[in-house]
Order: sequence, then structure tokens, then C-alpha cells
Amino acid sequence: MKRLFAGIALLGLVLPTQAAVASSNGSKTTTRTYTSSTDVIANPERGFYHHTETHYYADGTGYVPLDVTTLRNFRTQENITQILRVFYLEKFAGKDVLDKAYLDKVRADFRTARAAGVKTIVRFAYALPGDGWPPPTPYGDAPVARVLKHIAQLTPILRENADVIELVQQGFIGLWGEGYYTDYFSDPADPSIVTDQNWADRKAVTDALLRALPLDRMIQVRTPYMKQRMYGLPTGAAGGLDAAHAYDGSPVARIGHHNDCFLASPDDFGTYLSDPLELDKDFVAQDTNYVPEGGETCAVNSPRSDWPSASEEMARLHFSFLNTDYNQDVLSTWGDNVATAKKQLGCRFELVKGTFTDSTHPHGKVTVSLDIRNSGWAAPYNPRKVQLIFQSAKHTYKVTLPVDPRRWAPGTTTTLTQQVNAPVVPGRYRLLLKVADASPRLQGNPAYSVRFANVGTWQPATGYNDLGQVVTVR
Repeated sequence: MKRLFAGIALLGLVLPTQAAVASSNGSKTTTRTYTSSTDVIANPERGFYHHTETHYYADGTGYVPLDVTTLRNFRTQENITQILRVFYLEKFAGKDVLDKAYLDKVRADFRTARAAGVKTIVRFAYALPGDGWPPPTPYGDAPVARVLKHIAQLTPILRENADVIELVQQGFIGLWGEGYYTDYFSDPADPSIVTDQNWADRKAVTDALLRALPLDRMIQVRTPYMKQRMYGLPTGAAGGLDAAHAYDGSPVARIGHHNDCFLASPDDFGTYLSDPLELDKDFVAQDTNYVPEGGETCAVNSPRSDWPSASEEMARLHFSFLNTDYNQDVLSTWGDNVATAKKQLGCRFELVKGTFTDSTHPHGKVTVSLDIRNSGWAAPYNPRKVQLIFQSAKHTYKVTLPVDPRRWAPGTTTTLTQQVNAPVVPGRYRLLLKVADASPRLQGNPAYSVRFANVGTWQPATGYNDLGQVVTVR
């Protein structure tokens, strides 16, 4: 069990459920246990996502804006809280300037996402493949100098809307923005040939995108080798991010992975390049303790794409999200296990046990000790604000706790112990816990708060989790 100490030491008591016990200073404490829920829960930045894309052709047509009703239905009817939004820039592959009409449309999409209570996984790209396979050249993307100018023009929009952008995929390079079939960043005739200059250009795009985003936002690259090659990392677990460097704002701490041919072949259609392939998987498994992993399946490849193998890999690689729209042939082989994936993707926090001070005086101390289990496949990868709430009939007091849920690792139980000041107004206060979005813009919106996977604890109107404890301030 991983233990998190903040403020004071653990109480060190083993107490019966809901039993009041006198502490050494004469105050009483109560220990409560919680019942886990088996429900699929619509929590932010995790789970299945819907794919959405829009275009902008030379004549200014092709842009299909997001629809707020559709997005709200994803949440209320499917428990889906996120979309992949691919912005195709066809008109601008040959132009340096993004026109105002286009930028306004992008801004409007983010406003729609915010109104619907969903988050966006963002990717920009220039081209889809033409007829035939392999796709014919030219592919239709843009040279590095133009890409950098476009990123600079998109930067204000990305920063203004970072609250509803959970991450940005590197994009820009190649068909679909996946970095392979490209006119400028590898040999168009043989995309496997990538020169040193090509890699320098790719890194320039990646670095520009990192600069465009706030330091607490991450990006994803399409293959682990891209991160390894651009930032001088070895493959294998030794090359992955460690706890000491996680969330330090450095490029390697802000670059995760998206696998858009998950399970399709032994190397996932070129996603893994190491020899043996397990080295790259070990790299991703270590890295994704602290950076996001997600993607989509793309071909049936039994037995590897069958549920036993798929679930083992999603747990090992800490998958936070997966495309629900593609590949349906793969997902249909999972049968009822899709419901398990809906629950396990990303984080799934459960209250296990809590020990609390029963009563105190104004300005006195209240001790709260909570065991919180993460039964999901991943930890959160964006920062969150954790608050202890004192709620009476007339007053609500919020105390921000100095804890980081990104450190609540999958498969572990964290013991969180805090001693806080009691409210100054006497009364009976129900204790609640809120794990809110870090953005002040979203902290009051319960759609962006984390619902714990317990029975009878969620307050949908506030985004609070009821701890089932009343503290009396006399």
C-alpha cells in the first residue's frame, strides 16, 4: 500500500466500522467503511471516446461544427465524457496564414464542448489518403516552416481553451496527422526513410506544440520511437519516465503515447520498432505511469485482439481512453467485456475506509484519514484540486488539501491523512470530498469533478462525494 503523509502522521488505529473510539486527547473518532459500486461512471478524461473530425477545403467549405445536444447525449446516454476532435487544415497546406473565419470556428467548437460538459483530445492534420493503397503521393501535408507558423497562430486558442483540452496529439505531420505518409518529414517514396534533418524538423514541431500549451498540458506522439529518437531516450523500462521527474514540466514529462493500431499485429502495424518488440512495450509501460496512453483498435488479430490479451495489455500500458467507434469488428469480439473496459479505462477511485474526528470547538482541529483505492488501469494525467468540504444547513466551507491525485497509482490504495481547522461557526457539518478540475473556470461545474465509485456517496448537483460523516463544532 502506498501511503501519502501530509500535515500529520497516520492515526495508526484499526477501528471497527462506524465505531466511535476515544483518542488520546479525549476527542472521539469514527471509522466508516464504504461500499464499492459496479456502475459505469461518466468521469472526465477517461473511458471510451467518440471520434469527430471536421474539414476546411480551399473554398472554405467542409467545416461541421460540434453540436451541443449530441455531446450532452454522449455523456447522459453513454457515459462518454470526451471526444477526439481532428481539425483538418486542407485549405492551409499551401498557405501560411489561417484565416479569421476558420479560427473563429475552432473557438466556437471549444465553447460548445464546455457547454456540453465534455473534454477534447485535439489533433490538427492536413490530409487524408486518396484512392488506392498504398496512398498515392503527394500526400498533401505542409512543410515544417508553415507548420510552425500555423502552430503560432493556433497558440492563443489552445491556451484560451486549455480547460476543455485534455491533451493534444502531435498531429500536423503526414496523413491523418500520424507522422508516416508525409511529403516533408520523411522520404515520400519510402516513408520508412527518415533523415537526421527530418527528425530535427519533427522535433521542431513537437517543441513548438509543447510551447503552445500551458505547462500542465501534455501531448501524445504516435510511436514510442518518436519520443525516444527526438529526446535521446533508450527503449526499455530504463528509458521511461520515473517518479522523480514526473510532472516537472520538461518535454519528456509532457509527452505520452497514442496507439491507433492497438492489437492489430505483433508490432501494431509499426507502432513498436524495438528488437525484441517487448522493449518498446516496457518503455511505454513505465512511461505511462505518469503520461497518457490511449488510441484505437484497427484490425481483428486473434488471439491478441481477444479480450484476455487486450485487457492485459491495457492494464500493463495504463490505457486511459479508447475509440468506441473504431474498430467495431475488434470491439464486438469483446462482448460484455466492453462494460469492464468502460469501468477500467483510466482512473477509478473508490473510498475504502475513513476515520474522522467526531467533534471539536471553533478553531479546533479535525483529523480525516481516508483509504482511497484506484481500481482503474491508469492514474489521472492532468492536475486536479482536492477539497475537503464542511457542509451545514446554512454554511459551506472548503479546505484545499495539498495532495496530487496523479500520484494515486492504478492497483494501489493511498492513505490520505489530513488535519485541518474546523469551521469557526458552531454547527453540525457533513464532510464531503471534491476532486475538481484544476481550472478555476471549471471547478464549479460538477461535470468536470471526479465521482468516486461508491454506493450512495455522489452529489450530482455539486460534484461532491459524501463521506458519510458529521462533525459537530460546539
